[in-house]
Amino acid sequence: MKKTLLLALVLLNIAFVSHAQDTLKQQRFNLHFQQTVITQAKPSFGADYSGLNSLSTKGETQSSLTTTLFGGARLWKGAEAYFNPELSGGSGLSKTLGAAGFPNGETFRVGAAEPKIYIARLYFTQNFEWGKEKDTLTDDANQLAGLKSKRYFSVTVGKFGMADFYDGNEFSHDPRTQFMNWSLMDNGAWDYPANTRGYVIGSHFELGQPTWTLRFAFTMSTTTANGAIWDAKIGHANTQTLEYEKRYTLNGNKGTVRVLGFRNNGKMGDYRQALAVNPTNPVVDTNLVYGKHKYGFGISADQYLSKDFGVFAKVSYNDGHTETWYFTEIDRSLSFGGVLKGTSWKRTDDELGLAFVANGLSAPHKDYLAAGGYGFIIGDGKLNYSHELIAELYYKINAYQKKVWITPDYQFILNPAYNKDRGPVNVFSLRAHVEF
Repeated sequence: MKKTLLLALVLLNIAFVSHAQDTLKQQRFNLHFQQTVITQAKPSFGADYSGLNSLSTKGETQSSLTTTLFGGARLWKGAEAYFNPELSGGSGLSKTLGAAGFPNGETFRVGAAEPKIYIARLYFTQNFEWGKEKDTLTDDANQLAGLKSKRYFSVTVGKFGMADFYDGNEFSHDPRTQFMNWSLMDNGAWDYPANTRGYVIGSHFELGQPTWTLRFAFTMSTTTANGAIWDAKIGHANTQTLEYEKRYTLNGNKGTVRVLGFRNNGKMGDYRQALAVNPTNPVVDTNLVYGKHKYGFGISADQYLSKDFGVFAKVSYNDGHTETWYFTEIDRSLSFGGVLKGTSWKRTDDELGLAFVANGLSAPHKDYLAAGGYGFIIGDGKLNYSHELIAELYYKINAYQKKVWITPDYQFILNPAYNKDRGPVNVFSLRAHVEF
């Protein structure tokens, strides 16, 4: 009897351990939360003139808020679904106008500061795996815990953010936890497909191998620049994005290089055509017909130099003939910087980050603004051109158990909106970020 009872207990323990391991490998559901509040202030600054889209020369303070729920579910083998309702509100400085490298990556150009609830993401992924080498995924926002093969092919369809899958620099990618400037969220000259709030509808394909990944996305376009309505003529209005990511180690420290190319198709306005119609005060939306294109590339690299210190660099370009349609008015961009963890001063989870950015315009874009033209984010009525130069410094504090983070931040913007006749501008920020 005792032997039978002992055997039953052993079998029960084995079953429990097996179930626990299976649960670890195959998390069925998860739910996460984030909230980010960014308050920014700038003192007054000098300018020889201002236009409709200029950064205000007066001192001002503005705040933004985003709140997101991240829900994930495993449907069947290799299949996952994610749903993210989101609330956002507040405003950027000067109604999010007047700088191509805008200082708050959490603001949107929606025209109203009142909080709004919307669906940020709703997508489905089917993953096909082979091989014995496995990665262990942790329970995280839009990521179910478990084991995943290092050799796989996945298909994703639905509504998502391009930054969820592309241009994922280790140190310069997320304005909720890293640098806040738009130029440092992604490759600045990548006019990445998105609606007004930064999300897109489409399909994403990914081929993964132990040391590299190849990605491709085919996505929809909006009917207008910085618009919210999707263009139903998908054959004429669409975008293609291709990225190759190579992972490696250098002296035992991990590093990654990503090469991205894109082509946007639609009825975007053309700067030269607009100038030909109106040499003074041209309107780029004058000739909106299908058949226009914008293409470009971006190269992004990040490298740990030690377990506590890493550096990054990015360079990007687009042809700059057609108007900016989605992101911001940058046709060439170079950025670099570094992030240091606080281990040496006994604050292991804190971070100190410093980055520098140089943004530029194509000749047609430059001539258009100089003639008095306006885009959807910049335009001073005329232009004394120079590169827009930005420096950003932040210190992120682990305020409570890696769930509450407080980040003071400073940005210096020289030649805002590429104009030597305006600025420089000093922006002081405080970010509170909660996640669990």
